Amino acid sequence: MAIDLKTLNHNQLTDLISRARLRQEELEKEKVVKLREKINALIQSEGMNADEFFGQGNRGGRGKNKGIKVKPKYRNPLDPNQTWSGRGKRPRWFVAALNDGKTEKDMLITG
Repeated sequence: MAIDLKTLNHNQLTDLISRARLRQEELEKEKVVKLREKINALIQSEGMNADEFFGQGNRGGRGKNKGIKVKPKYRNPLDPNQTWSGRGKRPRWFVAALNDGKTEKDMLITG
């Protein structure tokens, strides 16, 4: 099916391009689905399931301890109610204190 692009006007070309992009996305999704099916079939042929193979509850890089509260490690010197466990993104108050010349050691909660 050859399309003579020189015979198409601007609107027809735009329509063709958008339909081609949609089809390209469909093909990519189909490719992913087929690959998943192949992987699952291979895992099942070995007598396992996806949870056993990939590790149950450990998908997406999240450990089994997700959501468990951790004791705070740092306290805001300007507002003692604000604390941080030292995990995840640094809070704004922590970054601001560092920029003001404080050190991490200055904000450690002791005892």
